[in-house]
Amino acid sequence: MSYRNLIYVPKQKEPFKISRSKIELFMQCQRCFWLDARLGIKRPSMPPFNLNNAVDQLFKKEFDIYRKSKKAHPIMIENGIDAIPFEHPDLDKWRENFVGIGYLDKPTNLFVFGAVDDLWINSKDELIVVDYKATSKTSEVNVDSDWQIGYKRQVEIYVWLLRMNGFKVSDKAIFVYTNAQIDSDGFYDVLKFKTKIIEHNTNIDWIEEEIKNIKKCLDGEIPKVGKSAMGGICEFCEYSKKRTELTLKYLPKKR
Repeated sequence: MSYRNLIYVPKQKEPFKISRSKIELFMQCQRCFWLDARLGIKRPSMPPFNLNNAVDQLFKKEFDIYRKSKKAHPIMIENGIDAIPFEHPDLDKWRENFVGIGYLDKPTNLFVFGAVDDLWINSKDELIVVDYKATSKTSEVNVDSDWQIGYKRQVEIYVWLLRMNGFKVSDKAIFVYTNAQIDSDGFYDVLKFKTKIIEHNTNIDWIEEEIKNIKKCLDGEIPKVGKSAMGGICEFCEYSKKRTELTLKYLPKKR
């Protein structure tokens, strides 16, 4: 089932689509979320991460080879992961941006959806949510930084969505995190990567309460400027506030 993702009208009867990324926006700043959903005023866009997207697509192609043969990928064997890539007729749809796997939360009339990177299945017939990440840094990759809480919430929403669609899902999600090495003596049209498996014990207890809070926010007045998910005032709201103050200060005064 699909719904048009229009501007939200308070108390509307038609279900309203809320993507995984919009939930993350709400967690970061309720004011920015409200402006986006109610008025269509979005945060300034970021340039596309084309290299990261390329790695994402290549990972999918690579794991799909083992999916078709119903065999474990070497990285699973190397890390002692008792699983193989999961095959399902809807997998391509679940991976598609702006489509994904969705669930209508009837109490709030919000249709929550998100696009997964991959799904594995273990010997207990549990699905494992897998997310690909790519970066380039001198230190070893992890998901322990404060700003990476968004990564964890991301896979937790996927776990919740799959369970709400009737699937048996492991509490443990996996990040396939690859790091482009910069210690070579040159580029030579080649990037070397080191890939690490990072497991995350998910907690989905927060999700349904936040969906209720999102509904209240959508039906309410514009929220005040508040703290961001990483602490401090939301940098987008802070910029908007200071720019407005400066503009008003220098506007010609009426005589």
